[in-house]
Amino acid sequence: MADRLTSIVTKTGDAGTTSLGDGSRIAKNDARIEAIGQVDELNSFIGLLACEPLPNGVPSALERIQHHLFDMGSELCVPGYSALSESHVTFLETEIEHSLAELPPLKEFILPGGTRQASLAHVCRSICRRAERSLVTLDQREPLNDIGRQYLNRLSDYFFMLARIINKEAGRQDIFWQKEKTS
Repeated sequence: MADRLTSIVTKTGDAGTTSLGDGSRIAKNDARIEAIGQVDELNSFIGLLACEPLPNGVPSALERIQHHLFDMGSELCVPGYSALSESHVTFLETEIEHSLAELPPLKEFILPGGTRQASLAHVCRSICRRAERSLVTLDQREPLNDIGRQYLNRLSDYFFMLARIINKEAGRQDIFWQKEKTS
């Protein structure tokens, strides 16, 4: 494989613009760059979660998800390019169904927390929702591949389920939200 990054310091972004994969330049605060940044931030937090001790199979699923997010980034970086497919969404749906089979049904909302690993999964979930909102914003301006939004929607569900699985395997109960009683 040829070197992709021959120079890290290019100074081409000093004026507040950046290059897309098709060679065009746009402002660093453009909705497209915001979406790319949100997906990148999510991927970075997944990397942090993957450093933790996790249930069997989770590290490989997280690595696969990180690759999927790079695919999503390539779609965002090259307008009109498609890298994600229905199989990416199906992978997450299968992971979620597997987790659901291991958990008791929820009757109440739960609070983020429990173990450190579960809390990090909840952080990934909330960042994922923010990335999803960024894609919706961009899609309203420039139509995107629907699969990207679907993928992020399922991915936030995956992280919610993962947090519950992590807590269950650690012997921690879900922390149920209780509405504060006012007098």
